[in-house]
Amino acid sequence: MGVVYKAEDTKFRRTVALKFLPAATALDPEAKKRFLREAQAAAILDHPNICPVYEVDEAEGEMFLTMAFAEGRPPLIEALNIAVHVAEGLKAAHEKGVVHRDIKPANIMLGREGQVRITDFGLASLEGGADLTRPQTILGTPAYMSPEQVRGEKTDARTDVWSFGFTLYEMAAGRRPFIGEHGRAVQNEILNEAPPRPGSLRPEVPAGLEEIILKCLGKRPEDRFQDFESLLSALQSEGVRAPKTAGAQAPSFGALPSVAVLPFADMSPAKDQDYFAEGLAEELIHALARL
Repeated sequence: MGVVYKAEDTKFRRTVALKFLPAATALDPEAKKRFLREAQAAAILDHPNICPVYEVDEAEGEMFLTMAFAEGRPPLIEALNIAVHVAEGLKAAHEKGVVHRDIKPANIMLGREGQVRITDFGLASLEGGADLTRPQTILGTPAYMSPEQVRGEKTDARTDVWSFGFTLYEMAAGRRPFIGEHGRAVQNEILNEAPPRPGSLRPEVPAGLEEIILKCLGKRPEDRFQDFESLLSALQSEGVRAPKTAGAQAPSFGALPSVAVLPFADMSPAKDQDYFAEGLAEELIHALARL
């Protein structure tokens, strides 16, 4: 969907990422429409786990997006913690009517301080918006497509649940669930084969996490988690219950450290500072989330 450059924003003195349409498609009116739709899809999303788009512009006939720059590193550690943040970002996107449709490790960036960012909404669909996809056009990254994407069918939020489960499988087990020798073989496995249980590839994967991953990879959308709220609930519960082996450290995707920020009470005589108490709790939660 684009060519990305690391660049310097001289006006605000910050490092940014510039995403241009590929030269071969820069003159295609439909490609420009899709590129603009990516900007619109990302611009309406304001969430700490979604890569922000600063602007969309055109220079010498070439359209580009200016996005936040994130120092990437492979998402192979703290898989459960990463997954929770990705799920939170996708939940926020879905609440705005945006389905990503191309979740994969390459579109999940981790900053130097561990901040998780979902990027590249190039294939995103907007509920209620114009569908720019040609009939029978298959969109997505073949290895990470849901069965309905492979068949060229209509997609919804449960497609992101599939690709999220696929990505979590890869982070937890160290390999993809479907590894055919070529694209058609992979797509046949996606449609017809059950993946190996993650625990058979990496024994320390907790049984609860394994069940969550396999449910995400249900062949039929109705067999998966129906939304990221229920998926998040399952992930967070699994993080709390991850087992520890006597005399050994818990697996890196095990127990999720938690801090509870309780409501503040207004103890002033006038009892008119509730707004301040609520704001203080929100500010603390926001600050702690960045640590």
